[in-house]
Amino acid sequence: MDTFIITIDGPAGVGKSTVARMLAKELGAIFLDTGATYRAVTLAAMNAGIDLTDTPAVLEMMDRTAFNFKHDGDVLKVTFDGQNATEAIREPKVTEKVKFVASQPPLRSRLVKLQKQFAAQFDKVVTEGRDQGTVVFPDAAFKFFLTADSKERTRRRHEELATAGKEVDFDTLHEQIAQRDASDENRTISPLKPAGDAIHIDTTDIDANGVVNRMLEVINTKHG
Repeated sequence: MDTFIITIDGPAGVGKSTVARMLAKELGAIFLDTGATYRAVTLAAMNAGIDLTDTPAVLEMMDRTAFNFKHDGDVLKVTFDGQNATEAIREPKVTEKVKFVASQPPLRSRLVKLQKQFAAQFDKVVTEGRDQGTVVFPDAAFKFFLTADSKERTRRRHEELATAGKEVDFDTLHEQIAQRDASDENRTISPLKPAGDAIHIDTTDIDANGVVNRMLEVINTKHG
């Protein structure tokens, strides 16, 4: 079975997850939140007291941990060893540490395989991340790359955390996002960059509905 795949890549705070969920719903597709896979491994290692810079130890932990990613509506439910971690993986402390997992080639390689296995179960998938169109699904039917002003990205993330009852200093969050951008863009494996055939959309002044409508126009024109 060939899966019809649409990739949405870009840095933190551009609205990838929101747009991907909405687009998947419009198309009757499954939504794959790849960031959740990296966050799950990060949280599991943190809970086990493992040094995240010790890649062999993290790999060993992955071998003995039962990770499960299950599609539930427009949410990717995450558990490991039977523990529901869907909300816990979004904690700022995990966000701050996920770069250690994301920057290690052996860990990325393991998670890329997992993401491909997940997608292969379905007919149609909308997936978002940072290397979906370049590394994980280079033959995707459609590839989009989202960007936005860094202050606007910080505002969105700050609002998202506040809605979840988590208070984080705006300037601190802005610095964390800048550091994450630098880490993503400069890592040696799967750096954050648009695929050569990706369609760029600046979301700074466009709401999620506007972005989805632009994507649907492209998809319907070329595929409809």
